[in-house]
Amino acid sequence: MQDRGQWSSKLGFILAASGSAIGLGNIWRFPYITGANGGGAFVFLYILSVLIVAFPIMITELVIGRTARKDPVGAFLKLSSPRSPWMLVGALGVLTGFAILSYYTVVAGWTLAYLVKGVTGALAHTTHPAIIFKTFAANGTAQIFYLFVFMALTVFVVAGGVKNGIEKAAKILLPVLFVLMLCLIAYVMTLPQAMKGLHFYLYPDFSKVTPHTVLMAMGQAFFSLSLGMGAMITYGSYIGKKDNLFTSALYVTFFDTLIAIMAGLIIFPALGGAPAKSGPSLIFIVLVEVFQKIPFGQIIGTVFFILMIIAALTSTVSLLEVVSAYFIDEKGMNRKKAAVILGMITAILGIPSALSLGANAWFTKLKFLSRMDFLFGNISLTLGGLLMCLFVAYRWGLKDFMEGLSHGGTIHERRSFRWWFAIAIHLICPISIGGMLLYILITGNTLG
Repeated sequence: MQDRGQWSSKLGFILAASGSAIGLGNIWRFPYITGANGGGAFVFLYILSVLIVAFPIMITELVIGRTARKDPVGAFLKLSSPRSPWMLVGALGVLTGFAILSYYTVVAGWTLAYLVKGVTGALAHTTHPAIIFKTFAANGTAQIFYLFVFMALTVFVVAGGVKNGIEKAAKILLPVLFVLMLCLIAYVMTLPQAMKGLHFYLYPDFSKVTPHTVLMAMGQAFFSLSLGMGAMITYGSYIGKKDNLFTSALYVTFFDTLIAIMAGLIIFPALGGAPAKSGPSLIFIVLVEVFQKIPFGQIIGTVFFILMIIAALTSTVSLLEVVSAYFIDEKGMNRKKAAVILGMITAILGIPSALSLGANAWFTKLKFLSRMDFLFGNISLTLGGLLMCLFVAYRWGLKDFMEGLSHGGTIHERRSFRWWFAIAIHLICPISIGGMLLYILITGNTLG
């Protein structure tokens, strides 16, 4: 069996797991969803959802991983029984991570491309950012090139191992990300429209809250923490027995939420209010237009896209690690070989997504990337999270779960905590996630 590796310290795990959770969704999706759902009131509901729904599931995945010390498939097999159908939950997580990585790396490649455009001045001297993005998206050669370059960066980190690859990268990238965001926040606060945007972002107007708003807040909380796909099970399997899982999960949840809030503190003051567009349009069109109008815009834009690259890379690393861990644990594959082969296969599978924004008529008409995100980034993730809750609540059992949590000295001995977690994992989380899943299936809309 291959040496699985282990985090060198609690801090190393916290930074690596925070990097897994922090991604492009924190930076471009959270501000748009906040703007479309009432500003400050949505932020309040988002934080509430993180604490009530997402945090218990985060603990659940980490405990499963550390107790089994296996990849998602091996973990469910070990904690249930051989040939148990519960292993399919782990298999779903591995498949989900594999699929999401294939199209997420396409989008991540855009951040590299725009950093190049920002450094060379291609963005500063154009009056048509929308045309630049449309032309770039329709350039199949460029799309595939940046997809493979970003995958190569991801493979390089994962092949280095848990301690010398993933953890070392996180210890460098996360502090850089944080400092860059602080610098951008300090700068945008000097802009004339900053206070107007800040008021919308932080002042809660609960008259704008609807059931849809609550669902969107829960969806953002769940998806932003990389839950439901086995990433936290995999990262949890590298945690030492003496580490306090409760506080570790709390720190990861805090840092992920903090980065999302900080992203809003950049974008809302920069725009002076709610973003008018979502997704790629917000970052690659709207913000490019803003960078053109503000002092030192080229420098600020370059820093922003470096920030985006860091956020994307820490997420793609965790996605590849989920898949690699399965082949390392269950198939005895060498880590470097697993990372290279699986990275190459995933990049090839990402080509249809890379060609689906205008480069190829058939894939574009099929909306391949959007359909992949709907199927795996929403339905599969939500279903995985729901099944994990049900496994702990009704198959593994609260007693064994608490025993797995007890290593490292936690507050689980307190009766209040036991009651809180029992209610959360038996009722609150399954009902909330089940509601999200029904919403996605019935309406066809996405929450993540």
